[in-house]
Amino acid sequence: MSNFNNRKSSSDTTRRLKELLHKNENRICADCGAEDPKWASTNIGVFICLKCSGAHRSLGVHISKVLSVTLDEWSDDEIDSMIEVGGNSAANAIYEAFLPEGYSKPTPHTGHEQRLMFIRSKYELQEFLKPSLRIVSFASSKSLLHPSDSGKDMDSISELEISDNTAGMVEFIGILKVKVVKGTNLAVRDMLTSDPYVVLTLGHQKVQTAVIKSNLNPVWNEALSLSVPQQFGPLKLQVFDHDTFSADDIMGEAEVDLQPMITSAMAFGDPDLLTDMQIGKWLKSDDNALIEDSIINIVDGKVKQEVRLKLQNVESGEIEVELEWTALNQ
Repeated sequence: MSNFNNRKSSSDTTRRLKELLHKNENRICADCGAEDPKWASTNIGVFICLKCSGAHRSLGVHISKVLSVTLDEWSDDEIDSMIEVGGNSAANAIYEAFLPEGYSKPTPHTGHEQRLMFIRSKYELQEFLKPSLRIVSFASSKSLLHPSDSGKDMDSISELEISDNTAGMVEFIGILKVKVVKGTNLAVRDMLTSDPYVVLTLGHQKVQTAVIKSNLNPVWNEALSLSVPQQFGPLKLQVFDHDTFSADDIMGEAEVDLQPMITSAMAFGDPDLLTDMQIGKWLKSDDNALIEDSIINIVDGKVKQEVRLKLQNVESGEIEVELEWTALNQ
């Protein structure tokens, strides 16, 4: 019975994928217009040709996760992600909304370098999004910070200015508030327990929680804020055991991919104008620390994401965090 159910589930997934692919808008590559695309970027939500799939792969899975329509096994979640976007036309309405007049998109016969340059501009640099979603310079961004931001929030930005000589030229796109909720089954680093605290790193910025004494299941519920630069990487999370007379011992680490949250937020625009809804998802995979898929929601006009992470390079431990994204233009 189990094998029958698995075959039935696989068949249903294949059917849903074919139905989506056979829509008129998905019968040509989203990037170059080549007919009969047999590849897709599951997190972006577009069907693409073989040549463009190579360019997408070169961006990295944190930007574009490429699957073959015919060769790879698809999960229901990956199909759901494609359906949520709405197809190539809906995706291009976002990513090519402000394509410059006279700009020449790649054709099926365009060379690799020109094709890669366009795809990188479109998805990684997001140069063709509407102007209200584009980068705001740091010089003006400070005046756009919400007046309720705590002193700790402002300190994190000040640390960046001090640590980077070119900070005045750094461009920021928003503020990321990270609520470090709790840890579970953390590793022992003292005789029988540990004194854990969490360090968050994004670019040149580094903030940390309070130390909780003698607790392997600490509850912090502590909110920290970081400014997000135009060229952002993953949010790095490390857990340490505080020691008074020696160097603090590391108790594991993990990374949070910010691309799904920020890209989803940019695609949907001002969250204050939207009702509560799911706008994206960061999928659990073998190459990330997720314990389960992480859903991106709009809740009460805020873009939020709950993330559960299994700590890496350690014998045990999990961390739960809650993210909240605010674009500087809001």
